[in-house]
Amino acid sequence: MNEQIKRNGASSMLELATFFVGQAQCGIDILKIQEINKQIDVTGVPQSPDYVVGVLNLRGRIVTVIDLGLKTGLSPITRDKDNRNIIVDSMGEHIGLLVDRISDVMSADPRHVEPPPANLGGIEGSYFEGVVKTDAGLIGVLDIERVLAES
Repeated sequence: MNEQIKRNGASSMLELATFFVGQAQCGIDILKIQEINKQIDVTGVPQSPDYVVGVLNLRGRIVTVIDLGLKTGLSPITRDKDNRNIIVDSMGEHIGLLVDRISDVMSADPRHVEPPPANLGGIEGSYFEGVVKTDAGLIGVLDIERVLAES
């Protein structure tokens, strides 16, 4: 298991906000999320990478919004009323992760998080810290810093 997932104390649970990128269900440690909001007006940025949707003004802070589907090698996020921006803080900058739809918050025992497969739902395995098995299938725990690292 990745060191980033481990918690202090054996009884500490990992809380994951889960969401969908296409058909792939993913999760992010809830402690890494600043907020989740509906897609709001985004201003395009000329000459930016294709996965950059644009920027938005969130209460006076400029937030870069990326299409998590394109960034992870899947198809672009289908724009509709279910889309959400998951706002995370990465290296001191607020980033919005545009996802298809939000699912539930779930708890997982960090001891049951397994190493990531080579790919999960079409997303390269290196983007994951691990996977959690549920009755409905696998949830890939995204390594946000790796996803947002420049290629």
